[in-house]
Amino acid sequence: MVQKVKSKDFVIRFAGEGGQGLVTSADAMARAATGAGFYCQTFSTFPSQIMGGPASSQVRISTTPVLSNGDAVDVLVVLNQYAFDNHIDDLSENGVCIYNAQDCVPSGDGNYFGINADELAKESGNTRAANMVILGAVATLIDFKLESIENFVKERFTRGRAGDDEIIKSNIVALGLGTEVAKKSGFSVGSLDDPNAPDYEQIMITGNAALSLGAVSAGLDSYYGYPISPATTILIWMEQNLINEGKFVFQVASEIEAINNIVGSGFSGKKAMTATAGPGIALMSEGLGLAWMAEIPCVVVDIQRGGPATGLPTKSEQSDLFACMFPAHGDVRLPVLAPGSVEECFYVGELSVNWAERYQGPVMVMGEFSLAERSENIKKPDLSKVVDERRNSDTGSNGYKRYESWNGELSPMPIPGGEVAYVANGSEHDEIGDTTHLPKHHIRLTERRFAKLGLLNDAPFEIENPDSEIAIMPWGSSKGVAREAYQQLIEKDKNLGWIYSVALNPLPEDVKEELKRKKLVIVPELNYQGQWSSILRMEGINAVSVTQFTGLPFKPTELANKISDKIKEIGD
Repeated sequence: MVQKVKSKDFVIRFAGEGGQGLVTSADAMARAATGAGFYCQTFSTFPSQIMGGPASSQVRISTTPVLSNGDAVDVLVVLNQYAFDNHIDDLSENGVCIYNAQDCVPSGDGNYFGINADELAKESGNTRAANMVILGAVATLIDFKLESIENFVKERFTRGRAGDDEIIKSNIVALGLGTEVAKKSGFSVGSLDDPNAPDYEQIMITGNAALSLGAVSAGLDSYYGYPISPATTILIWMEQNLINEGKFVFQVASEIEAINNIVGSGFSGKKAMTATAGPGIALMSEGLGLAWMAEIPCVVVDIQRGGPATGLPTKSEQSDLFACMFPAHGDVRLPVLAPGSVEECFYVGELSVNWAERYQGPVMVMGEFSLAERSENIKKPDLSKVVDERRNSDTGSNGYKRYESWNGELSPMPIPGGEVAYVANGSEHDEIGDTTHLPKHHIRLTERRFAKLGLLNDAPFEIENPDSEIAIMPWGSSKGVAREAYQQLIEKDKNLGWIYSVALNPLPEDVKEELKRKKLVIVPELNYQGQWSSILRMEGINAVSVTQFTGLPFKPTELANKISDKIKEIGD
């Protein structure tokens, strides 16, 4: 028997095939643990087909806020032999595996035992309660109070329908049956320390839902979307929630239609957004160039996945940065916001639609599969503090001069149907939008388009240990795991700094100055080319990347080791 130990966190993984309820099991465990006062983060990986194929979903339960999906697995639940063979090596030293006795026959001895969840579910009187049987066994292995899962069951199935009580009763019986099997196995992973619940109200939400909520809270008026993994859940969320008077959501036939619609909507005075993935960004290139040239507010969200082409539709990668920052031909460099946590997704959703209005142009938001799909319990946003910025459309004495020279302020942007009209021209133009090829106008308006990026100066950033010569600078979804790696290295007396910015363009001036002072900046990112460090080197910053392109996020300890190796390679 494994000796019980107290732990700050546990990682529980459910592995099998798509359609076997793996995500449901992880989510149920996460919500039960959240209700008990713990912090949680889920993570899923699955193939692109609707049913079947190897898949897994896990939850990390902790007494402190969860930054990543962790290193090793403490409790592994496998539903078939393939899952056992491909996940057993991820089990921690004291971890325990529960296998489906119907479809899995492990060879040899180890920290694992079988359970026939389907048969036990029948005994409970509810053939659909197999996942509750398993959750009962899992809870026993980590000494987790069944009461918390029972409370989740009662909340989940109290719907005011006939039969609710019977469903609740059978699910609780199923939990108990799983508990008995785990007790008889003689195994135990340990127990969690007592929860340290935060003193603020929380919500359990995914990254895509948080981003959508932030944008809508900041006054989003219209959303046009084409279904594409992993951005489709934003379209679905909008269809269900952007429903008040004057709001509009539409599922379009292509990404080209989506970009043209939000450009038209932005021109007409609406806050407009679409969301897509890498293949969609490729198709939106010309439309984004038009929005930049004609200076029309709109937001494009890129929920990144593996590429190129169809690539890895349901896997994680951060390889679209070049495509998002420089999407069109000619001199174009778009504003880019990249949230690093589910909580930041909300505030980036808010900031993006306000930035588009403020500087009168397109804004890119870069999410990523694992961040979009994962759930976290975060502090409930205070919607009363959300700002709804709107463009200056009061022309005053400006007349028709929509594209005046830059003087530190933007000329007003009239709304069609008002007293003043102008041409929103994709060709180079003069002050009122008429086409011109005169060099003086191209020079003047190119400078204007880049200069007005200076209005976007309020994105959050973090700078720690500024006296160090070497700093870590993650971006986007790699923030949390990089933070864990950074903390591990600091505990080993490594003299490292930490730099992080939600805005990749324009970079806050304090961040840019700090980066230029560093002897070396190490960038953890999920791509082959080291895209963010390449862009930083364009700015005269000595940056190098630590990369991974497996379709999966970094693991904290592995990343810490890679950073240490990179420092030695460069020469500390």
